[in-house]
Amino acid sequence: MMKQLTILGLSFLCLGGSVLMAIPDKGPGPRPPKQQAPQEVKEHLSAGKKVKFRQQDTASHWVDSVFESLDDNERIAQLIMIRAHSNLGADHIRKVVKDIRDNKVGGLIFFQGGPVRQANLTNYYQSISKTPLMIAIDGEWGLGMRLDSITSLPRNLMLGAVQDSSLAYEYGKHLAMQCRRLGIHVDYAPDMDVNNNPNNPVINDRSFGQDKYQVARLGVQVIKGMQDQNVMAVAKHFPGHGDTDVDSHYDMPVIRKTRAQLDSLELYPFRKAIEAGVQSIMMAHLYIPALDSTPNTPTSISRKAITDFLKGELGYKGIVITDALEMKGIAKFYTGGEEAARSLLAGNDMMMLPSTASGSIEAIKRAIKRGDITWDEVNARVKKVLLAKYKLGLNKPQFIDVNNLTADLNAGTDSLTRRIAQQAITLIKNDNNLIPFTRYTPGKVAVIAVGADVNNAFVQTVKSLRPDVNSFIFTARQAETQVPQVVERLKKDYQAVIISLHNYSRRPARNFNISSAERLLIQQLQQEMPSATVVFGNPYAIQYFCDGPTILAAYEDDEITQRTAASILFGQMPAKGKLPVTVCTSFPYGTGIVSTPPPPVEVVKEALQHVKPESVGMNSQTLRKIDVLANEMIRKGAAPGCQILAMKDGKIVYDKTFGYFDYSKREPVTSSAVYDLASVTKICATTVAIMRLYDEGKLSLDAKLGDYLPWVKGTNKEGLKIRDILLHQAGLVAFIPFYRDVVDAKGFADTALFHAYADSVYSVRVAEHLYMKSCYVDTMYMRILESTLKPQQGYVYSDNDFIFLGKIVEQLSGKKLNRYVRETFYEPLGMTTTRFRPREHFQLSQLAPTEHEPIFRRQWIRGDVHDPGAAMFGGVAGHAGLFSNAEDLAILMQMLLNGGTFGGKEYIKAETLRLFTANNSNISRRGLGFDKPEKTNSKRGEGYPAKSASQATYGHTGFTGTCAWVDPQSQLVYIFLSNRVCPAGGENKKLITQHVRENIMEVLYEAMGDRK
Repeated sequence: MMKQLTILGLSFLCLGGSVLMAIPDKGPGPRPPKQQAPQEVKEHLSAGKKVKFRQQDTASHWVDSVFESLDDNERIAQLIMIRAHSNLGADHIRKVVKDIRDNKVGGLIFFQGGPVRQANLTNYYQSISKTPLMIAIDGEWGLGMRLDSITSLPRNLMLGAVQDSSLAYEYGKHLAMQCRRLGIHVDYAPDMDVNNNPNNPVINDRSFGQDKYQVARLGVQVIKGMQDQNVMAVAKHFPGHGDTDVDSHYDMPVIRKTRAQLDSLELYPFRKAIEAGVQSIMMAHLYIPALDSTPNTPTSISRKAITDFLKGELGYKGIVITDALEMKGIAKFYTGGEEAARSLLAGNDMMMLPSTASGSIEAIKRAIKRGDITWDEVNARVKKVLLAKYKLGLNKPQFIDVNNLTADLNAGTDSLTRRIAQQAITLIKNDNNLIPFTRYTPGKVAVIAVGADVNNAFVQTVKSLRPDVNSFIFTARQAETQVPQVVERLKKDYQAVIISLHNYSRRPARNFNISSAERLLIQQLQQEMPSATVVFGNPYAIQYFCDGPTILAAYEDDEITQRTAASILFGQMPAKGKLPVTVCTSFPYGTGIVSTPPPPVEVVKEALQHVKPESVGMNSQTLRKIDVLANEMIRKGAAPGCQILAMKDGKIVYDKTFGYFDYSKREPVTSSAVYDLASVTKICATTVAIMRLYDEGKLSLDAKLGDYLPWVKGTNKEGLKIRDILLHQAGLVAFIPFYRDVVDAKGFADTALFHAYADSVYSVRVAEHLYMKSCYVDTMYMRILESTLKPQQGYVYSDNDFIFLGKIVEQLSGKKLNRYVRETFYEPLGMTTTRFRPREHFQLSQLAPTEHEPIFRRQWIRGDVHDPGAAMFGGVAGHAGLFSNAEDLAILMQMLLNGGTFGGKEYIKAETLRLFTANNSNISRRGLGFDKPEKTNSKRGEGYPAKSASQATYGHTGFTGTCAWVDPQSQLVYIFLSNRVCPAGGENKKLITQHVRENIMEVLYEAMGDRK
């Protein structure tokens, strides 16, 4: 039933509570004529110039027709945006109506309220406006930031933890789709500030993080997502609000940086936004003497900052808008409309939220009369704003259908939030390896939700994944005196505890409002029992809990994030995020462990056991000689430290670490340390993969390279036999120093091929802030194809052999080499540290550094593969790139020693192992892919791999100072991992010349009584 509703003298026709049409009690005045579809305007409007629009251009015609319908006051008013709410009642609505009718303002910025109420008001406001209103909102994380009934998206800082920038595009697209549905043309997003001050009271988690490249990359994708849906994006807060400790809503922050410092950090994301075509930039209320030292002159009213620098030097042609002029950062100095006049004089195109619309118009007219600005300059900006309105579709009727509005606005939000959570949640520490928890994690487990009031979605999901978990709640209202009894109860009855932190403030003031009792409880539990801490909210709060053994940063505290975090905790999905900011010294920006699914139960049951050497017939006293040799190696400078592990009959008889990661002696080697295996990659990744494919009948040893790699056909490499490639006797050159082709005379990387940040073109990570053009990988393969081929030369150990073999694995499996071996071997075997690209999986502090590279990468290489060629292949290659600790490597080698089985599962057939590990060449000592002992004692010299090694022995050594050997005759596995190349590279050959690895392996035979 239709009824008429009258509010404030405005008549609405309503049906079922939804406004169908707004009928003003006064006519709206002349409306601009309806025009045809827009065409791109060929000329930009600029201050100080009258631009003649060609009449045949529909955009120009619309702009001119609207402009000519306005008087002087109305033209100025087009540059003013006023505040609008849908929750402030009748008096507020009357004020907005007055500014629209009497002052003819150009646009509205909506704040708090409800979606249907805002739609109804927008319909009405548009109907009474002489010119179509530009409708804006400050919705950085969606309309839920301002409106009830609407679910918010995660804040930017959570998005900053995501490594897949396509999600940022989807984020921007979703913002725009919400805006369009609610009749909004402009969203004041994204925030392009680099938050390099953790105590920033106003930006903080609104930023994508502290890395300028990450901020630029994600911000540009959000901008593209928004503007592809024809919603104006606004890059803010120029020239950068991230390094402030004063809230500009209450005072004017001061940034005392040099121009060079601003250029190197704060301005970088804005330059990239300008390059990407951002349609609007918002000026911040900041006092920056390096740009303008005039007293009481924030950048928002500085002609030097806006006209001279942003528009002049940076060449920005889009809409420049002020931050809110009601903020104390400017309002403490100017009011009554004078703030708007000064903003316009400085070069702004639009004034947001001045203290008074009418006063602003009068103040601007006085400035024109004084000659401070000309009418031509003002009119040019008016036409610039009208052109923006046209491009946003305001030449067409503006009406919002409220039917199903709230459901439409929420559609897709949960799905996008879930995808972001799955990519963002960050495992920053896992020292006690509690993650992933499983049903089989031994002992009783408790979960305690700190700061919660009920068993929330996180607790409920944990209990569903492990039903025997008991839950507890510790509210923010509880006192410190209650902490001891809670700790004692948990220590007494449980072997591990999951701690979740909820409902704390997103702002750093007053310790994020985390009570002293909450902090004390978490810290004591972390110190006194095995624990995993999950922090739901601003990750900066992790600073109070950095000493915990296992920590997960979850960024938001909504149900979707809670359920996703629980799933990651229990191995249902991997953690993939990286910290977008430094939360404490031990967890800098970029920290993040990519977790792996839990190993199968049968592998857990067959975990490697440590036994006394005597139980397997070895002498403990003799094994102590290894300690002497390792310490002597360090003393003589052959390597700064190492891991040594030996197994006999499937049991660990020796497992020790020595020394430090480097000669500064700051970081001792631990059993969890992960080393660059170098050429051990050849057997532990490429060869085992080739054997598996051979088992499956997908590969023949007598086939030719061209049978598997179409891109080698037509070259002299086409006919190389797979068997010869595995034996290093196909005639390929030993290696190609690819890096020499991409550096200048001084050893710097070619800037045409390398960038400091990743994007769709420069996507191959070579080192920190060094990304190579992906197309250059093809050039490297071409270099191999064009290299000299000498089949007659016999045996020549070559990296190129295994580069080809790695590509065969990918061709036959349909997966990248790193993924294939991870899914086929490492994860099923429970090998948690054996990975390519380890920086994606582990904390940097867990990774042994290698070389301080003086040319090409020119940095400390840590977590990126030492071999520069493998690095240029993106860290994954058939000859190098694998990392591991000693114990996980021992699992793989024990699987081989077992005849290809482990934990009751067959990975490689026993007959295949016998074939590949036998002596397969009549011109070298080699097996198929594997290295072997010299065939005659006369060639052994000091013994390789040891004087007493049997002819059945197989394995490999690595350039960085590693080796992995299996002797089936003695049922022996021997692993030695070091970084002998640290820090000076391969020039330090002491580990080789002193035969350290060989001598240690010989002690193992002596301890067995098998010494020859």
